[in-house]
Amino acid sequence: MDYLERARRVLTIESEEVSLLAKRLDHNFEKAISLLLKTITSRGKIIVLGVGKSGHIGEKMAATMTSTGAPAVVLNSLNALHGDLGVVCDGDLFILLSYSGETEELLNLLPSLAHFDARRIAMTGNLDSTLAKSSDVVLDVSVSQEACPHNLAPTSSTAVMMALGDALAMVLLEARGFTRENFARFHPAGHLGNSILLRVRTMMRPLSEVVVMKPETSVSAVLEELTAKHLGAAIIIHSDGTLAGIFTHGDFVRHYTSGKDLTKCSVGAVMTCSPITIDQDKLAADVLAILEHHRIEDLIVVDTAQKVVGLIDSQDLFKWRVL
Repeated sequence: MDYLERARRVLTIESEEVSLLAKRLDHNFEKAISLLLKTITSRGKIIVLGVGKSGHIGEKMAATMTSTGAPAVVLNSLNALHGDLGVVCDGDLFILLSYSGETEELLNLLPSLAHFDARRIAMTGNLDSTLAKSSDVVLDVSVSQEACPHNLAPTSSTAVMMALGDALAMVLLEARGFTRENFARFHPAGHLGNSILLRVRTMMRPLSEVVVMKPETSVSAVLEELTAKHLGAAIIIHSDGTLAGIFTHGDFVRHYTSGKDLTKCSVGAVMTCSPITIDQDKLAADVLAILEHHRIEDLIVVDTAQKVVGLIDSQDLFKWRVL
């Protein structure tokens, strides 16, 4: 058996079915977005129901929507009939997932759902099913074949349902004008939240903690200060306080290997002039982009008047969990 060939077959079939889904999207998708948007702006919530594999997809769908500011909950179809319907309020919206459209547990719920002023979006592969006929909007997730060699295990159908759920969540996100900053509010921990929320002024090393020298200072004196403070770069400033340059470990190695006698040099003769700087009000994500683009490890921080206020060492990114 050629394992790679079999794996590619599965991925090819699933990707083709998702492509077909994209081509057949129609006004029903637009109606679904309108209903979702109306629900969220009216401070209602999205309630997702599904059984089996569809239930697992529903959990992911609800999680994606909630994390992008569209409150969504998963309602267990069995427990709903034993008190969990208490989570439902008038003005909410149901997303009902069932490939066959005839899942017994969902159909048993339909009479109870009718007691609420809540619209229904069905995601099903059977447009003539009971579920489809009892919903306000029907989204077609039918597939021509599963990726299963026996055409039995839900594979293509679950991939299509998952992709459509992502499409709903992302289009709804854009329709609501949801920004990166909004996203970060719901993801405050770790790399994601730090890179979006953390400001340069918070993570930089202030001038009191870095090496600041004049251009006429000897390289030896600068190196002594760098060693004492365990830093890899010194900020070089003119007598009038304006930025002259930066002297880094890379500058030292470059000139040392060229044979220059650094013991007789001023730092101004070997520094990097016109170094890259960043405004203190920029985000950590901007720091990452600059360091990666310019392939540097130290970044001078300035204020709106271009006055030097600090330094960011690439090692600080680990401290602040930006990397």
